[in-house]
Amino acid sequence: MTTTDPKDDLRFYLQKARDALLWKLDGLSEYDVRRPLTPTGTNLLGLVKHAAGVELGYLGDTFGRPFGEHLPWLAEDAGANADMWATTDESREQIVGLYRRAWAHADATIGALALDTVGTVPWWPSGRNEVTLHHAVTRVVADTHRHAGHADILRELLDGAVGMNQGNDALPPGDAEWWENHRSLIERAAREAGGDL
Repeated sequence: MTTTDPKDDLRFYLQKARDALLWKLDGLSEYDVRRPLTPTGTNLLGLVKHAAGVELGYLGDTFGRPFGEHLPWLAEDAGANADMWATTDESREQIVGLYRRAWAHADATIGALALDTVGTVPWWPSGRNEVTLHHAVTRVVADTHRHAGHADILRELLDGAVGMNQGNDALPPGDAEWWENHRSLIERAAREAGGDL
């Protein structure tokens, strides 16, 4: 039986999600990485900005390891969802750079502390705000993968590009005609199930 280090497993899956999230920005214009593609304003660059804050909060502040850079969108007076979109003053390079620095900060926390280390989540209610590092890392892995999934759908809506990472779309082979036929098949099944035919 092969044994692995639980920290290595957690870091591996976290990094996969980080890489996937950033890959979704590749080749897109400034407008396309920022534009709201859902009624709630979800956009690709905003997902990256949010993911940076999540890592810095759960894998920094929670364990008494502040990041040291001021993030104005996390201030109480910043407004709702300020971490979910990029202002005109925030460049793609700044947000991606911040995210990469957040990775390094989070990875340093994971490396420095035991998985059973207890931290306090500052924004959770008192008395229910203690977590282990293992819990916090698992939460961040899940959150980042969730947002990478959102990014995959947003990117498909923008230009049809899909996949887990460069060279691995994780889809069965098919040309545009095959996919249109497949989508039509699903649409017919949905209409029949809904009694719309």
